[in-house]
Amino acid sequence: MTDVAIFLMDLDGGGAERVMLNLARGFAEQGLKVDLVLVKAEGPYSLQLPQLSQKVRVIKLENSRLILSLPALARYLKQEQPPVLISALEDTNMIALWARRLAGVSTQVIVTVHNHLSRAAKHATKLKHRLTPQFVKWFYPRADTIVAVSQGVAEDLVDMGLPSEKIKAIYNPIVTPEFSEKLQESVDHPWFSSGQPPVILGVGRLDKQKDFPTLIHAFARVRQQHEVRLMILGEGNERSHLESLAQSLGLAEEHVVFPGFVANPYAYMAQAAVLVLSSAWEGFGNVLVEALAAGTPIVSTDCESGPAEILANGQYGKLVAVGDSEGMAKAIAQTLEEAPDSKFLQERADEFSLKKALTQYQQLLPIK
Repeated sequence: MTDVAIFLMDLDGGGAERVMLNLARGFAEQGLKVDLVLVKAEGPYSLQLPQLSQKVRVIKLENSRLILSLPALARYLKQEQPPVLISALEDTNMIALWARRLAGVSTQVIVTVHNHLSRAAKHATKLKHRLTPQFVKWFYPRADTIVAVSQGVAEDLVDMGLPSEKIKAIYNPIVTPEFSEKLQESVDHPWFSSGQPPVILGVGRLDKQKDFPTLIHAFARVRQQHEVRLMILGEGNERSHLESLAQSLGLAEEHVVFPGFVANPYAYMAQAAVLVLSSAWEGFGNVLVEALAAGTPIVSTDCESGPAEILANGQYGKLVAVGDSEGMAKAIAQTLEEAPDSKFLQERADEFSLKKALTQYQQLLPIK
């Protein structure tokens, strides 16, 4: 009998998907029987499925769209009746709640919220995304528990009118047992050869939320004083705009590169001089914890929400205002000139371990 089911749309290369995979593996290694239920077994993280499926049963609903998976998910819940279903991301969370209702089972549903929803809605261009806070207000009270990935996200949900007694803040499980091995893997890129200029690193989807234009403008300022390079890992619909911006600022390919999605960004972090998070808003900011674990100095926007919590209000990395390229440039330059102790940063990363998150999630599970 299944102990825990985890429901995802697919295995896209985002932070929420990685968190759910970490939880699935962690629960399984603790002896629980885990099902990973996927609408589509596609995306960059699908490469992990062969290794994962040795411990976790992978259920493929084989639907092209999330909404079409509703009957199949309801059938799965009726047949297997797992004690608990954990889901991530808003559309998926709502389908999970509808499927339980359709199935008429007693399965507890834990929905997880990985973004600052009111801030994301204000920046959204699609009507559906602008209405997300209203949908969340209607549907999420039906969940047994609402897990927010930071205290800032939890407060945002309360401000939306969701019942505070159902909301639990649990930081993302980023630091896993195999994380240190990934940090030590080699990076096949000439910029990380000995004797090369320092590399400033950005990591994330190339979209408006991550606000990489501010980072590019800041980098152009830093280059006036320091011989440095900028590498931005990730893929997204803003790629051509970012490349054009770099060119317009006189930044050639020997100054700025966009290698796309990489399976192991942590090895890049371990060799970078500074990790910069330039986001306009976040739910948590996984890359900040990853950089801490690598012992890499950090500059981050003080956006809602997550960075100030992770960096203890600037104790473990410099915080700058959202969209302030001049302030970001100064913070990067200061960090290049006087980097913090790497062990000091790594000790902070321990607060965001898989072990700690599993302990907190287990307190929510209806199985003991």
